Amino acid sequence: MSRTESSPRAVYVQTNEAGENRLVAFARAIDGSLSSLGSFPTGGAGDGVAHLTSQGSVVITGDGQHVLVTNAGSGDISLFSVSDAGLTLVDTVPTGEAPKSVAEHDGLVYVLNTGVPSLAGFRIAGGRIERLPGSGRDLAQADPAQVGFSPDGSTLVVTQRAADSIAVYPVDSAGLLGASREIASAGPTPYGFAFTSTGTMVVTEAFGAARGKAAASSYTLGGDGISSVSRSVGNGRSEICWAIVSKDDRYAFTTNFADGAVSRYAIGGDGSITLEDATAGLAVDGQTGLRDEDISADGRYLYAVDADSQRVFGWAVGDGGSLDPIGSWDGLPATVAGLAAS
Repeated sequence: MSRTESSPRAVYVQTNEAGENRLVAFARAIDGSLSSLGSFPTGGAGDGVAHLTSQGSVVITGDGQHVLVTNAGSGDISLFSVSDAGLTLVDTVPTGEAPKSVAEHDGLVYVLNTGVPSLAGFRIAGGRIERLPGSGRDLAQADPAQVGFSPDGSTLVVTQRAADSIAVYPVDSAGLLGASREIASAGPTPYGFAFTSTGTMVVTEAFGAARGKAAASSYTLGGDGISSVSRSVGNGRSEICWAIVSKDDRYAFTTNFADGAVSRYAIGGDGSITLEDATAGLAVDGQTGLRDEDISADGRYLYAVDADSQRVFGWAVGDGGSLDPIGSWDGLPATVAGLAAS
């Protein structure tokens, strides 16, 4: 997903509160610092549980004009329009039980429901969300983690933690899914993933939350499905769950929930990955809570939610993928989850 640099510079997180889910918005200054734009009710409810098991629960559309938010407690998805003044809620529609991940490509939207695992398809049309007839797909009870599109939108991918597998669905011209192809994950507990612009996919592997066993693997997509390139490249940290790729496709940054670190992997031209720095960035070193992350549309700043300290942390992305701290911003509830940056 590419985001236009002409859209307002901002960072968004959801509160995931059970009574009333809200989208919290921050304006991003030219130096990367954040200031509050306020909080905006989603029209739905979160599940009210700290550490929402999600990746991609808040997503900015590719044109930068809308933000999508899953409401895990009320079983629906919200669509906000974006302006310099903030956000306007324009639609909230049912999706299924416990939606926790959403993906968008060129107006086509797929939501991953996790209560009774399923996929549901939608279109953004006329500034609203319309269900796509025939798009629903039941999933196995495999604890699905994230749904995402390949860069060209021709493939939909779902990581499945309980099955230690990755499912790939072709997407036809009408936005409907074909028969899935599934491969075993290179390592256990595949969780979050991110693509380079050329189609290399970097997947985090939490290794069942085993201490010091966090790893990432890389894959390429082709006409015959998905192929492994680098297998379980460890970083010596714990509970790796989220991934993002730099705008120049040279680096993958992963967050380690159990110990507060952002790790940096170099991405080769052949899709291989190499660990460069296990602690390229630190929120609160050795403490739990660091989770969802994103990079600003101009590629200059990386932001991540730390749920346990109830803050958003920020780093400037330098030459060679270095991460230099630029500050942190508080005022978030312990249930905070999801992060998207423009």
